[in-house]
Parts: sequence; structure tokens; C-alpha cells
Amino acid sequence: MNEYPSLRGISDRQAEDLCQELRERVIDVVSQTGGHLASNLGAVELTVALHRVYDTGRDRLVFDVGHQCYIHKILTGRNGRMETLRTFGGIAGFPKPAESKHDACIAGHASTAVSTALGMAIARTRRGEDYRVVALLGDGSLTGGLAYEGLSMAGQSSEPLVVILNDNGMSIDASMGGIAQHLAKQRLKPPYLRGKEIYRKIMHATPPGRVLYRLIHKLKEGVKASILPCSMFENMGFHYMGPVDGHDVKALTRQLRYASQVNGPVLLHVKTVKGKGYGPAERNPDAFHGTGPFRKEDGAPLRPSQTETFSARFGKTLEAIAREDDRICAITAAMTSGTGLGGFAETFPRRFFDVGIAEEHAVSMAAGMAKQGLIPVFAVYSTFFQRSYDMLIHDIAIDSLHAVFCVDRAGLVGDDGETHHGLFDLGFLKTVPGLTVLCPASLDELSSMLETAVHKLTGPVAIRYPRGGENHYSQDNSGPAACLLREGTDLTLAAFGTLTGTMLRVAARLEQDGVSAEVVKFNQIIPLPTELVLDSLRKTGRLLMAQECVTMGSPGQDVLAAAAAAGISLRGTALCSCGEGFVPHGTIPQLRALCGLDEEALYHKAREVMRHGN
Repeated sequence: MNEYPSLRGISDRQAEDLCQELRERVIDVVSQTGGHLASNLGAVELTVALHRVYDTGRDRLVFDVGHQCYIHKILTGRNGRMETLRTFGGIAGFPKPAESKHDACIAGHASTAVSTALGMAIARTRRGEDYRVVALLGDGSLTGGLAYEGLSMAGQSSEPLVVILNDNGMSIDASMGGIAQHLAKQRLKPPYLRGKEIYRKIMHATPPGRVLYRLIHKLKEGVKASILPCSMFENMGFHYMGPVDGHDVKALTRQLRYASQVNGPVLLHVKTVKGKGYGPAERNPDAFHGTGPFRKEDGAPLRPSQTETFSARFGKTLEAIAREDDRICAITAAMTSGTGLGGFAETFPRRFFDVGIAEEHAVSMAAGMAKQGLIPVFAVYSTFFQRSYDMLIHDIAIDSLHAVFCVDRAGLVGDDGETHHGLFDLGFLKTVPGLTVLCPASLDELSSMLETAVHKLTGPVAIRYPRGGENHYSQDNSGPAACLLREGTDLTLAAFGTLTGTMLRVAARLEQDGVSAEVVKFNQIIPLPTELVLDSLRKTGRLLMAQECVTMGSPGQDVLAAAAAAGISLRGTALCSCGEGFVPHGTIPQLRALCGLDEEALYHKAREVMRHGN
């Protein structure tokens, strides 16, 4: 597969041809591997223009979020590996500095780019180095408050920095767009900027000049505000430029060259079409935001899902409960379909709230709802829930408010890798006073636990469940905080969530070897009910616990601590988890095998515990 040389010297016509070639390449790759298609198709011309102006091996290009980086990866020496995109051992679906010097930083969560880019620009200035910094963020990232914190400081910093707003959702009046683009282009040309600076110095040299300058400035700002959609960014201190047609690679290149010469912060507003150039993605960009492998001819999925997922069951159950209780409201952070809330949104539009990429706001808003008598249910991915820690303690827990947090994508999530695995929620949720955390092992248990969380428990409650569907277990034993699924005398196998099914299979294999394994299942993992497992350990003297989370702060550590406090002497123990570091991308079966959490690894670990305990 051909790699691409530097684009700095190619002509506009060559750039246009290249864009078409790259668009076809991305469609071909993602149709095989799955991934984020629509956002990458919308950023083809913009990425090519960036590579015509910037040297990303030296200059710093910061993505926000990084799922729009596929073209960038193709252009920076990874074209020949694109068929391994998001596969185990292959290239990641997000920027990854370990892969290439062209990837400035990890970028898997939204709204961070401006803050990171500003830090890089400050470091450049402080160290007296010579490189340029550009942040590329989607308009969705502007729904997160962190983006405005970065913009506010960057605009006042005077640091040479270009922020590109890739806008595929904002509405800009067509009749004004051309005027705005023309004026912005003229205002950012270097001769104009130099003349503007000379004019300012002359006018400020005398008192009458300063008065006249203020009068002219106010008049100019009034006229500009009436025709340019840029007052917010200019008030922050940016030189505003745009809107620019994001699919005109010639114009984009020209505007980027102007912007890169400005000695200060610039905001370049680019209008793009999500899914550009591929009919199915243009017609339904949400479906092709993150997609599995598909048929290129019509976009039909190659492997349609045949099983119900935990997310889908959550949405159906919440909708059913909400029909009987009008206090229930659903909240999501830009993940309506991902969390299964599409049906709820259609049925109860006045009780559904998509806050955008603003998880902190979602939790604080839930606190206000709960304080005034509603029952808010916030469905959020585990990896994004991390952002809400302060609000969870300060706004929810201190007042012991009854809000329900449905933590989707808990555990290993697969192809998106380090930035998206839900491995850390148990560690931080464990520190929140008064919080109850439930963990279903089956779809029916999720339905039961959601009813319990909404109507039977008080204070803050979280329900933790994985991406995808069931795993060899479909019963509903959700009543007690912990339950005994299988009796035994030689070894205690403990688990929670969908690893329950795996542990039952391990116990069946051990029985064939003459080992009597007892299986304890935790339905509640915070606070952890230890009485049942301690009774089991007094009998067996050996423990193997499987948990899809990091070891630090895990329920397994709590079990060992409780056993030690109870004076139980264990002859053999093993805590099988996802370790203490970060887990790469791959399929969930591959990653469970990597972490020692698949059936084969757990079986051999159980035999090891038995050998060491004799």
C-alpha cells in the first residue's frame, strides 16, 4: 500500500484529486473494520489542507475528539496498516503518540483540545522553540464546559494558536455567509493586520486620537456584529475567521496559511457535512458515526445484531417504569441512541434531556431535579462518568439525594481502547458516601435492579452494566445483595456482572476434575456485602475472584480485607482483574484473554489456586 509524502508542495488540483482518493480509502477501510465513518468523511478536505500548511511531525495538531483522525493517520505513514484499524495489535481508532510522532496527544474524550493546545503553545514560548500549534474541535465539543474554559484563557493569552471549529451542525444564514467569509479573509491578511497595528499606535499617541479611536471602534463593532457571527469568539480575544466551506480544499488551505501567520489566537470557523461523499452516511450520519463493518454498495451492516443488549433493555425498562410514574426523567450526555434512550425520548419528550457533552452539568442538574421531587435517571458511559466525580460528591451525596446513575459500557468495551474502557468507575464510586452500586449479570436482572433503584432504594444509586449482551447467564437472582449459585467445598469462585456466566462454566469444568467449587455472585458491589462470601471461605479456605475492572479499589480487595479482619486464614487466593494499567483495543474476547478473564485462563488459575492451597 502506497504511503503519502509531504503535501506541502502539491497543487490545488492535486489536493482535490487526493481528497477523492482518501475519501474512497476511508470508506473501503471502515466497511471492513468498522469505526467512525461519518466524522472522518466530513473532515477529508480539512485534514488535507492542514497537512499542506503544517508539518505535524514538528507542529502540534491536537484533535478533539480523536475519532476524526483517520485521514491524518493515512497521511502520516500508516496507510499500509489501515486494514488493522481498531483490531487487536493494529492501529488505534484515536490519536496515539506511541504509534507516531505525528500524533500530538491522546484524544478520546471531548472538549479538551483547546486547553491542551494552549499548554503546548505556552511551553513553546517558555522554551523559546519554533513550532506552530493548532486545535481541531468539532462543534459537539462546544457543548462541554471545558471547551469554553480553554477558549477563555487562550483568547486572552496572546499566544499564537489556531483553533479550528469543525461545524457540521450550526446554522449559518447563507446570504450572510459569503460576506462574513470575505470580510474575515481580508481582516486576517498580514498586510491588513500590520496596518491595523500601526493605526492603533498612531491613534493612541494623543488624547484626541484616543477619543476618535474609541468612537470609530464602537461604530465598527456595531456594524460587524450585525453581519458577522463571531462576536462571542472575538469577545474572548480571538481573531475570528469564517465561516469557510469545509469541502473547498483550495480555500481552506489559503485561510489556514493566513491564520498561521497571525501573531495571536485565531479561531477558524469551518462548515462541513458529516458523512460527505458517501450517500448512506450523509443521509444518516448518526448511524455512521460509529459503525460496524458494512456493505459499501448500500451501507447495510454485514453482521446485524441478533441479540438484545443491556443498553436496549435499559431503555425499554425505563420507558415502562416511566409510564407508571411521571416523576421519572431521563438524562443523557450526547448518547441518546448509545444508551438506549431513543424510545424514551420519543415517548416522553418533555421528560428527556440530552445535555450534550456535559456530564458534570448532567449530575448537577439531576441534583436539582431530585431536590425538588423528581426522580432523575442519568444514563452515561463509564469512561465519561469519570468527569462527574466532584458533582457526584458535592451536589448529590452530601444531601443524600435520590438520583439513579445507569453506568453503561462498564468493563471492557473493545475496539475503542484505552480511552473508552470502563475500568475505573468502581474505584471512584467506592469513595462516595451513601452510594449504592448494583451490578446485573443478565438482562432480566437489569430490569429488576432498575425498578429497585428507582422505587425501593433511597439516596444515590448506580447500576453498572457492560456493552453488548449476556454471557452464558440469563437467570434473575437479583433479590439479595449476594447469592449462592452453586455449592461446593474445595474452592470459592466469586464474581459479579457478566463474568458470572464464565465462573459457572469454570465450576462445571472443575467438577469434572473432582474439584468442588462454590460460586458466589454479588448483586450489590458498593457497599460490598461480605457475609455470604466469608461463610464460603470459612468452608473452602480458597478464593478465586474475577472482576472486570482495575485491581486497585476493586471488590476483590474488599473481600480479602474482610477475610483478614474476620481472622480467616486462606490457603490459596487469586484476584483476576484488568490489572493496574491501561488495556489496549481489540475485541472483548481477545481482551478478556489478555487480562486472564476468559474461561480458559480462569480455569487454569483455579487449578493453580488448588495446587498452591494443598
